[in-house]
Amino acid sequence: MSLDLIITMVIIAIGIFLFVKDYFSIDTTSVLIMALFIVAGVLSPEEGFSGFNHPATITLGCMFIISAGVFQSGLLDGISIKLVRLARTNYFIALLIFCITASVFSAFVNDSAVVALLLPIALKVCRESDISPSKLLIPISFAALFGGTCTLIGTSTNILVSSYAEKYGLEGFGMFEFSLPALCIASVGFAYLLFAGPLLLPKRKSIDSGLSEEAGKYVTEIIIEEDCNDLNKPVFQSRLVKEFNAQVLRIRRQDRNSFDIGQETSLHQDDILQVILPSDSLNNLRNASGYKIKGDYSEYGFKDPENERNLYEAIIPYGSALAGSSLRAINFRRKYKSSVLALRHRGQLLLEKLPDIRLVEGDMLLILGSKEELGILSSQGLIVTLSEHKSTKINFRKAIPAILIALGVVLAAALDLTSILISSMIGCLLLVTTGTLKPQEAYQAVEWKVIFMMAGVLSMGTALEKTGGAEQIAQFVQQSLGAYDPRITLSLLYLITFLSTNILSSKAAAALMTPIVISLASAMEVSEKPFLIAVMFACSLTFMTPVSYPTNTMVYAPGNYRFNDFLKIGTPLNIITWLTASFIIPQFFPF
Repeated sequence: MSLDLIITMVIIAIGIFLFVKDYFSIDTTSVLIMALFIVAGVLSPEEGFSGFNHPATITLGCMFIISAGVFQSGLLDGISIKLVRLARTNYFIALLIFCITASVFSAFVNDSAVVALLLPIALKVCRESDISPSKLLIPISFAALFGGTCTLIGTSTNILVSSYAEKYGLEGFGMFEFSLPALCIASVGFAYLLFAGPLLLPKRKSIDSGLSEEAGKYVTEIIIEEDCNDLNKPVFQSRLVKEFNAQVLRIRRQDRNSFDIGQETSLHQDDILQVILPSDSLNNLRNASGYKIKGDYSEYGFKDPENERNLYEAIIPYGSALAGSSLRAINFRRKYKSSVLALRHRGQLLLEKLPDIRLVEGDMLLILGSKEELGILSSQGLIVTLSEHKSTKINFRKAIPAILIALGVVLAAALDLTSILISSMIGCLLLVTTGTLKPQEAYQAVEWKVIFMMAGVLSMGTALEKTGGAEQIAQFVQQSLGAYDPRITLSLLYLITFLSTNILSSKAAAALMTPIVISLASAMEVSEKPFLIAVMFACSLTFMTPVSYPTNTMVYAPGNYRFNDFLKIGTPLNIITWLTASFIIPQFFPF
């Protein structure tokens, strides 16, 4: 084993450790791995940064823009009224409609965006039909994953694996080349979700009776009295904040109805403060001199004649710029004129020290703000509002060209007129030149976190290929499994891949496994396509944990799920899809 290969394996081991421990965001870890390969001399700077101009990375960026063109036209959002009307008939119909909708849309547009669109609609149905969100949201996420496996552009891992094959001089995949085996597996998965899902899914209170009620218990009004030690002190230097851990939301003063708080805002006698306090601090404050508790605030309105401020529940979607930062670091209150009262973080309800907690995708926030302020946060892709959903009218001036361009991209690739890279690039240019998307909207549509992550993880595959690691691993697998039927080898590789995906990201697993299975197919002198499709499916169909795929993370908090819920319903489904794929793939793609 060469020194470069030893270094490569050590760096990959470090990367896996960082992915598992989640010390940094996944894109930061990916770029760190790339930098280590370059600094260690395993890859030249050109080779290390080649992931940024890799066809998979460029194609993925283009598909983000095309998806944005379809979404911003209001076309998909315009069907929400019909969805709500049909889905609230009964639970089974709601389950069927949302699963079909999620899978169909996810075959052609970004699955995270599809789930973000369906979340507030599903929650509206749950509120109006007395359905527990925990009975509906996991199936929506899983259905989106099944839909994504059906086309080349359905998931980023499909694009990555196909581009890798072309890089190795092999034939890439067509738009619908593996749709039939994917549909067979999806049919089995749907049967499980529709019949076993309702029995295995938990039934818990909705988020409306969870996050808002719990946070509301700690929202209080306090009057500053004449003997208060905090008189004329800046709010953030006051005993109220430093000793009692109060989060001051608004101040009402005689000369002004209410106003936001700046760094220099000081406290005056008879000020009425709207604050959120932990229960122990609230009890201590009752015995402290200088403060008078006006009464627990049970209403969620906080009406302000000039600017109505209400409580809104929102989720941090995949790719949000808020992820990886704390509220204090981004100066959330001053920048967005809104206050975060509570946070559901990885299943825990947090009310204390919120400004210093590092936010992650899937965190659910309880935000006090106006509709205009929440609209700004939503338009920038920072949050998805869950409290209410109002359908957007279809803008036919944008919807018609957006749909025609998207269909053109798909058909051009499906009919083999050109590659998906070229057709998607032309599609992006047409969206901008026809005015369907403004250039700034196109830039904002790209999830740059995913782009950097993709470029970073591609360096692992490049390093394995350059140092001969992929070939040596393939030879080891062949020697270990060479006596077995190729179907058994494929089944074991599928198992290893989907288990890896539940620990790593799907893209990291695909980047590691693709060069290995290509080398393995060459060593076994069989077709590489069954192995590549197995990697595609195994990387996308991951159900066992809430962090195995972005859509799982997105439904975790709104559904009020626990980690074990995903294990309980996801593990049998992963086993079923593994066994089904092991049988189905060779039927359509012989060795």
